[in-house]
Amino acid sequence: MMGTQRVEAQLFYEFDLDAHVPPNHVLREIDRFLDMGDMREKLKPFYSHTGRPSIDPELIVRMLVIGYVMGIRSERRLCQEVHLNLAYRWFCRLGLEDKVPDHSSFSRYRHGKFRDSDMLRHIFEATVERCLKEDLVSGEGFAVDASLIPADANKARSIAAKDWSEDVARAASNRAAKEYLETLDDAAFGAASPVQPKFVAKSDPAAQWTRAEESRPYFAYATNYLIDTKSSVIMDVEATRAIRQAEVGASQTMLDRTESRFGIRPDWLAADTAYGSSDNLGWLVKKRGIIPFIPVIDHSNRKDGAWTRFEFEYDEANDQYICPEGFALKQFRRNYSDPNRGKNVRGTRKYRALKSDCQSCPSKEKCCPNAACRSVSREEHEDARDFARSSRKSKAYKVSRDKRKKVEMLFAHLKRILNLTRLRLRGPNGAKDEFLLAAIAQNLRKLAKLRPKTVQTEATA
Repeated sequence: MMGTQRVEAQLFYEFDLDAHVPPNHVLREIDRFLDMGDMREKLKPFYSHTGRPSIDPELIVRMLVIGYVMGIRSERRLCQEVHLNLAYRWFCRLGLEDKVPDHSSFSRYRHGKFRDSDMLRHIFEATVERCLKEDLVSGEGFAVDASLIPADANKARSIAAKDWSEDVARAASNRAAKEYLETLDDAAFGAASPVQPKFVAKSDPAAQWTRAEESRPYFAYATNYLIDTKSSVIMDVEATRAIRQAEVGASQTMLDRTESRFGIRPDWLAADTAYGSSDNLGWLVKKRGIIPFIPVIDHSNRKDGAWTRFEFEYDEANDQYICPEGFALKQFRRNYSDPNRGKNVRGTRKYRALKSDCQSCPSKEKCCPNAACRSVSREEHEDARDFARSSRKSKAYKVSRDKRKKVEMLFAHLKRILNLTRLRLRGPNGAKDEFLLAAIAQNLRKLAKLRPKTVQTEATA
């Protein structure tokens, strides 16, 4: 006999929402580590003492965390999912009869109280503190890298850089253009490089027209991660334009901020060649005392097969180079009253041999076949570059090279699992908000994975 399902109407129901959330659900694990205890105190100065009560800001944050943890990119869809999903309601502290906020509430909080109070940065740092408490951070070695995230900008609605100006940005009168004008002096955006891109997006002028390897050009921002290599905990995150100068500057900003906020300075830093500039290596070695496991940017190789600069030995005591044949290459042959004479803008010094020595040298064809005499240049922070080269020969460098790949794995997780393949928000502030929320979600997922409560319960039983 075929059965039929009957729905009997009842006047009262007994329903325990907590009992319907599986014990190993990812949100149940994350809920243990999401700390917003002092959030209301930080937001209190931004609320009026009169008027109707607002939507609980903790509810807004919890819904945003769900969106980024579960890869729900649309805020309209997020509201629908929270309305329907029991686990989402439980995480947001909503009962069955409680109303889900409208999607427009996110914009009001994002452009108002959250940015004014820097709330998302505070929540991110709270997750890092919890990782420190759970012993997931060693502080011994860090790794840094950047990844491009396409911006919400269309090439068809862009203009040539030669036609772009501050007056055009003011005439656009949108929020992203106003943020662009506010960040013209910011080292991470407008002041990162004097070079203008080929195109500028009117809808998001701060987005950089760029091209990744084997891809078509597009508008993008760069998300910069500074991670601890022990458990891949994100120690800091920064949004910048998608250019190398801004990314290198962001690495220094994140290292300073991590030391100031948590009192942690790593013994060594692993990064790729983009971070191997002379200025950055000098900053790491001389100012911060950090061992740079970073390949050095070096353009000293000769295409004509002649001796490279490494064939010449530097005599620090006499400030000169000695060539393989024993001749001296000096910066000056007589004393000058001006100590800056002979330096260019970047502080590079050039050492030259005597023409008479080179003309009579038996190895001239190996040394300077196309010049009357040989010259060797020395960067301002050449001692830091030499230290970085020597560090590459150590066994620790090989270990750091493998650990540096953990940053790339986080970027892959960001795009494939959290579904952050394109930004929804525009402007520098929009990029900062999205990258902070994504880093919060990744740290929370890391805590849930490495410190699960269900495993501890089973072990105790």
